[in-house]
Amino acid sequence: MQSGQVKTHNLIVTYSLVVGVDAGATSTRVAVHTLDGTRVGYATGSAGNPSAHGLAKAVTAIGDTLHEALTGQDGSRVVASLAGVAGHVQSMAPALGRIWADLGIPAGPRLTGDVTIAYAAGTPEPDGSLLLSGTGAVAARIAGYEMVAIADGLGWLLGDEGSGFWIGRAAAKAVAASLDRGSFAGLLTELVLEHFLGAERRSAPRDTADRLVRLAQADHMRLAALSSLVSRAASAGDPMALGIAREAADHLVATVRRVHVSGPVVLAGSVLTNEGPVRQGVQELLADQEVATARDIAGAAAWLATRDLLPEEDRKAAHARFTP
Repeated sequence: MQSGQVKTHNLIVTYSLVVGVDAGATSTRVAVHTLDGTRVGYATGSAGNPSAHGLAKAVTAIGDTLHEALTGQDGSRVVASLAGVAGHVQSMAPALGRIWADLGIPAGPRLTGDVTIAYAAGTPEPDGSLLLSGTGAVAARIAGYEMVAIADGLGWLLGDEGSGFWIGRAAAKAVAASLDRGSFAGLLTELVLEHFLGAERRSAPRDTADRLVRLAQADHMRLAALSSLVSRAASAGDPMALGIAREAADHLVATVRRVHVSGPVVLAGSVLTNEGPVRQGVQELLADQEVATARDIAGAAAWLATRDLLPEEDRKAAHARFTP
């Protein structure tokens, strides 16, 4: 019997439960569904990514969130579980198995990568591609619900082109260059300086540029927050912001075309699931492809847990109920 599933006779789709876990770097989400897709439990907890926060904290976060999601449910009804976690996750299996057992669940979760469940959050099709842009950026080709090729995802320092961090860094760089040329002009410049300096009185352009550089270097993760400011300024027609958004879209589409063969392209991550100039640009550049948007990722993990429990036709029909 494979870890993560329990074989029973005469599965009752309205009684048996499946659990899906989306363990991210900022939060953990757990969805509990009956086999027909009805959601009976859902919870959001602290970060469950062991690569970002360490194994012990990640396991605790997942366990606490699962406990909350199962409130009012009998753990023995769970017939399959799937947890999507970034990075090398098999080291989590023993600890998660103990947590599942403590909650009365007969078997621990099957573990998979976060890319796989993000793809399944947008489509029930087994083959296609994922294009994700959040704080980072990555594209992957999916075959049989498994990742078979990957592009970018190389991290903020050397890759992740078109990601939220990349967009924010491009904004800070463009504003610093504009200040270095002696100009405070433009909405994006105004928004970036407000983000870093607040109500602090502006000095000469070059001095302000130096101040901006020092603040950005002191905490480089603040740059990712500038992505939303680029969207705001681009929507208002700011030329600098529009140029950054176009370049981000170009990078992202070039990345996914390196791996895409056929099937739908699923857009995931905050940069591509929220309306804005980068999402619009990507959709326009992918007008020749079938494009879908990822919805609830924990629900998609629960849906993937049903793979060996339901006929393919029934599984595909239930996809929308798992991923509202």
